[in-house]
Amino acid sequence: MNNIGRRKFFSGAIMSVSLIGCSNNTITRSGSDIERDAEDAMDLLYKTNPDTRSIYNRAAGVLIMPSITKASFGIGGAYGEGVLQIKGASIDYYSVASASYGIQLGALRYSHVLFFMTQEALRDFRTVDGWEIGADAEVAFRKKGYSYGVSSNTVTKPIYGVIFGQVGVIAGASLEGAKYSRLIRG
Repeated sequence: MNNIGRRKFFSGAIMSVSLIGCSNNTITRSGSDIERDAEDAMDLLYKTNPDTRSIYNRAAGVLIMPSITKASFGIGGAYGEGVLQIKGASIDYYSVASASYGIQLGALRYSHVLFFMTQEALRDFRTVDGWEIGADAEVAFRKKGYSYGVSSNTVTKPIYGVIFGQVGVIAGASLEGAKYSRLIRG
């Protein structure tokens, strides 16, 4: 990608993420607002797949992103804020942002949860700013009418992600290329 192409891509991505963040009203949200939405998201996840409760109970830590908005018109972006919980206690707040380009059009809102199944995976996540999902993660998508096929017996990776509650139309929801950063919230 040449310099002009990169500039257009990044300026478009920044604009998309900024617009998404403003329209999603997540940039100015307090920690208690994020925690309340995270609790609602977990209730929805447990309703759609009760087996995830046992995964939650086994996890060293859980990152709950209750509302991520993704929009694209050739150049796209996604943004959301969430909370990291360890043994049910809220520890830190995080944002997730991603940018993309290509043949894409639409908008989508969804939730996702990352279960850190080992202390090492949780430690790595907490110590790296700008952390990205790698090959040590397994991600499951909930499609209407279909089961995740996940239980505490089928989780084999150190990090397990579930995307659920999709509303809107866009070509898929992906955690690929998403960067997670710690936030300061009160």
